Amino acid sequence: MLSSVLALGLAATLVTAGPCDIYASGDTPCVAAHSTTRALYSDYTGSLYQVQRSSDSTTTDIGPVSAGGIADSATQDSFCDGTDCYISIIYDQSGNGNDLTQAPAGGFDGPGTNGADNLASATGAPVTLNGETVYGVLVTPGTGYRNDVATGTATGDAAEGMYAVLDGTNYNDQCCFDYGNAETSNTDTGSGHMEAIYFGNCTVWGSGAGDGPWIMADLENGLFSGESAANNADDPSITARFVTAVIKGEPNQWAIRGGDATADGALSTYYSGARPSGYNPMIKEGAIILGIGGDNSNGAQGTFYEGVMTSGYPSDETEDSVQADIVAAGYGTS
Repeated sequence: MLSSVLALGLAATLVTAGPCDIYASGDTPCVAAHSTTRALYSDYTGSLYQVQRSSDSTTTDIGPVSAGGIADSATQDSFCDGTDCYISIIYDQSGNGNDLTQAPAGGFDGPGTNGADNLASATGAPVTLNGETVYGVLVTPGTGYRNDVATGTATGDAAEGMYAVLDGTNYNDQCCFDYGNAETSNTDTGSGHMEAIYFGNCTVWGSGAGDGPWIMADLENGLFSGESAANNADDPSITARFVTAVIKGEPNQWAIRGGDATADGALSTYYSGARPSGYNPMIKEGAIILGIGGDNSNGAQGTFYEGVMTSGYPSDETEDSVQADIVAAGYGTS
């Protein structure tokens, strides 16, 4: 009976803590934390994101309704009433200043790259958290965010982890709907210079079971579902409306994990093992991207709700506790 009470108490602690509180307790603190739907620390009261009106280019910051709470969508709705609004900044909640802003043109000249990439509509991805409306980041082809001067992110062969909550039904087969670590030059500087979550059903490099979409890793010059840029039947097609996607790596070891962001239970491990040939050691550069590839390949689509990057290689147990927090946040359709 005592063990059951302790387990209940632990569960209560985990769902009231934010994802970054949980990572910190596992000695793998967040070095970047981005979300337009909620605070990712239990005591966070700062801005989550900035919106810009098309009518007069005025901006305003959107914060949580309370410490550790959901985004104050009512403020956005009032500010944007009668005009279009776009997400101009996604603020970093970690304190490192790793904000995401409009991605500049890069080595890939695709949709929107005559100059900077497009900004996402501030109202394009409405969802609910425990019944309350908030807004995600709808990435259409040509849309992208980036930070090329990030602080504290992994470089070289240093260990890191990352997760993202995504729309499992919004994807395509183009390159590359990513979130994570990329080149600082906006160009392809070679294999192993990236480590990012990819979501979609592109089959140019690796693939998983069925027709996709899959969670894979963009390691530059390849999307990997396992040890090689080939088919990994253990990497399943995703069927959930809301998906938790996890990538983590350390010297000659990396893993893909994932699960339904609304379902109780541990995340599943789709791959855990050695680095692909030619990717050990890694040569990560530490920039942060959202919605694009490392060279600004921006033909993909997807929807991002929240995500973080960590220092160090998180344990499965830590990630499972983060998953419990995500489930408790109560993602639902608007």
